Amino acid sequence: MQVRTRETSPDEWLNQMFAAKAAQRGGVVRRSFSWVDREVGRDMFLSAVRARGYRVIETADQYVVVCHNGPIRILF
Repeated sequence: MQVRTRETSPDEWLNQMFAAKAAQRGGVVRRSFSWVDREVGRDMFLSAVRARGYRVIETADQYVVVCHNGPIRILF
């Protein structure tokens, strides 16, 4: 099994994630727990989401980041 080496710094990875079109439009982005752990770590990831005023939801093995600070209502 090959070990993947990091191609970007943790800060660059976060900047790229939040520069995605979905994030820029106030949509959602999702990343797997394992990807976040490998690239930046949970604490850094959650701090970056919080610093932007966004919300994060954990579901199955994914983080779903709501890229706006408006209200969220879970319907079912």
